[in-house]
Amino acid sequence: MASSHLQRWLTAIVAVPILFALVLFGGEILFFLLILAVVLLGMEEYTRMSFGEGHPWERWEGLLFAAAICLAARTGDPRILMAVTVFSILIVFMTYLPRIREDRFDILPVQKLAFGILYIPLMMSHIIMIRQAPDGVLWIFFVLVLAFSGDVAAFYVGRTFGRNKLLPLVSPGKTVEGTLGLFAGSVVCCLIYRYFLLPDLPVVHTVALALAGSVIGQLGDLCESALKRASGTKDSGTLLPGHGGFLDRLDCLIFIGPFVYYYKLFLLP
Repeated sequence: MASSHLQRWLTAIVAVPILFALVLFGGEILFFLLILAVVLLGMEEYTRMSFGEGHPWERWEGLLFAAAICLAARTGDPRILMAVTVFSILIVFMTYLPRIREDRFDILPVQKLAFGILYIPLMMSHIIMIRQAPDGVLWIFFVLVLAFSGDVAAFYVGRTFGRNKLLPLVSPGKTVEGTLGLFAGSVVCCLIYRYFLLPDLPVVHTVALALAGSVIGQLGDLCESALKRASGTKDSGTLLPGHGGFLDRLDCLIFIGPFVYYYKLFLLP
């Protein structure tokens, strides 16, 4: 446990400054390439977790359509993004038909791959579109603060005070106390961020984004945990020591990104 905790911090110490530098100084194209790489790695982890070491067709198809959806988001036109996503699902289904065999007439691979395409590249594409706004860099950092400040608060509050399990069948380590710490940590850190960097964002909207976003992010974490439990895996990968795989780190961002994008689009002046 102590070794894993140390690995968690060492990975964060190396990765966080690199991430912040890329967001702040890398420009829009480099940021897009970063998200594209993360999405492809997450999609690879998902297909390996869902299909095992076999099914090379589904794995390559998943990577191809994940890249296509990210490129569609890069255009900044939601209509293109929707069109590419819809045709990706159509092609997944149509290319399955010639591979049907009497001894393995199973539609589940199509369902798994279609879900993965919607779950990872489509949801994460909203992060790309947030960055494209004139104040996109500030909002990307807001999303990161919302996601990771609550995560850190939940970890330490749950570790110190956690007594009551939240959803033990899905994620045995999460507690009600840790979740309350997540809500408080998200609100406090988002208000501090708003004070220094987004002063034009009304306080009521900041609190609403922090509270709703922390709930949605927690649900994203639990949904990814459910996927892992269903596939019989503990972590989605091993590329991030102490954290697991990229999908383990994307879990809350996958849900928070679309929420912030549409909240900003429909509710902010």
